[in-house]
Amino acid sequence: MDTVSIADGIPQNPNEERFKQLVEKFKKVYNGIQPQFLCRAPGRVNLIGEHIDYCGYSVLPMAIDQDIVAVFAASDNNEVEISNTDESFQAGSFTIGKFSISYEKSDWYEYFKCGVQGIHDKFPDFNLKGMKVLIDGTIPRSAGLSSSSALVVCAALTTAIANGITIGKTDLAERCAECEKYIGTQGGGMDQAASCLARSGSAMLISFNPLKIQDVTLPVGCAFVVTHSLTELNKAASDHFNIRVSECRLATQILAHAKNLDWRSIRKPSELQIALGLTITELEKFALDTLHKLPYTLNEIADLLSVTVDELISISLKPNVNRGIELVGIGIDTPLLLKAYIRFCVLKKKQKFELCNRIKHVLSEANRVLLFKQVCDSNTHDRLEKLGELMNQSHNSCSKLYECSSNELDELTDICRQSGALGSRLTGAGWGGCAVSLVREENLHTFITSVRDKFYINSKDTKRAVKAEQSIFPTLPGCGIYVARL
Repeated sequence: MDTVSIADGIPQNPNEERFKQLVEKFKKVYNGIQPQFLCRAPGRVNLIGEHIDYCGYSVLPMAIDQDIVAVFAASDNNEVEISNTDESFQAGSFTIGKFSISYEKSDWYEYFKCGVQGIHDKFPDFNLKGMKVLIDGTIPRSAGLSSSSALVVCAALTTAIANGITIGKTDLAERCAECEKYIGTQGGGMDQAASCLARSGSAMLISFNPLKIQDVTLPVGCAFVVTHSLTELNKAASDHFNIRVSECRLATQILAHAKNLDWRSIRKPSELQIALGLTITELEKFALDTLHKLPYTLNEIADLLSVTVDELISISLKPNVNRGIELVGIGIDTPLLLKAYIRFCVLKKKQKFELCNRIKHVLSEANRVLLFKQVCDSNTHDRLEKLGELMNQSHNSCSKLYECSSNELDELTDICRQSGALGSRLTGAGWGGCAVSLVREENLHTFITSVRDKFYINSKDTKRAVKAEQSIFPTLPGCGIYVARL
């Protein structure tokens, strides 16, 4: 059933004691008030399919046990008070209908505001209530495991439940994918879909436009291990992510123009593929034959498309979310993402764009996702080796073509392979964060011990040893969101 259901009482699972402690913590923070509900949104690990969801292509993640949890009670006014069990995250408050969202500050509860605003956008006739909220998280921050998206999902779910709003899981996932863009990150929809729609025991093939989920049964005898490089990237505070989105869009529009299509209306490689009636492989060949390998400037791209640079920025680099709508209700007179692009494009017109390599990664990665699903569905004796090789190819493409890896991630994936991983790749946006490795179950203990020793304990970076135990863990496909009435 797609509609979000509400359980009565705290679910009996390994988190039961943690959830009871959160209820007691809430009472202490809010002077004895009893919380009404608990919402949980898990993080995810992407097994394969990096930086292609915002290009319209399918991805293959699974939910993990690590999560964001909110315990909360509705208020009689329109004030949202929010606290975190992690004292390094400062408590805050904001007023429904009168708040702004800042990609520049990137305070942790700016993501919570995105979720609140997402429900307001979906249900504008509701006079949303305020809330008292306590957040607890076990997803490592800025690690590529979707902590920010899980917080947005948890915020939107919390807002809906507090106001008695019924919403489907698919609608929630799509709404959260849009409203997270208010923070300035032009992402796709993988993270939100994985958090909302995952089912315990299965990975998932997520397709877009429309959002569609297929359960993927992973082969018997395999284990996936997450390892943290202990370097971090805040997507909302960095231009790296949005530059890649722009490069994919610009490459797509040059290719569309070369085929005499209405390039202004085509923003994603998947849209171009459909318009041309090509396979992914055929589109990749056309792209590599058409785009030169040297970086492009905005002036060169504008000349190719017969527009001025300012027109190019307006047509191609403006966000495809809430276009033409002023977000007056939250105190913003220009979409935040447009401000981000103005900062990045107008002030950096000398920026060079790597178009050929970026589109080559996207299209080859889209094919790898489909091959990964085919291998999982097959009964061949060498399934694990094939999956591992696809993961290795994916990391190499991310590192060399998309340039979203890091020295630490490259070192970590090399060590994972040396330690027995059949495949190892970065997971998440990259530029830091985590890797995921495919390991035979019988080699799991040996693998973890080897990686712990080589990357963490015996590293020249003494900070790694301190965080070794919390930075490497096996994971199984977990369940998606749930809500409990307290």
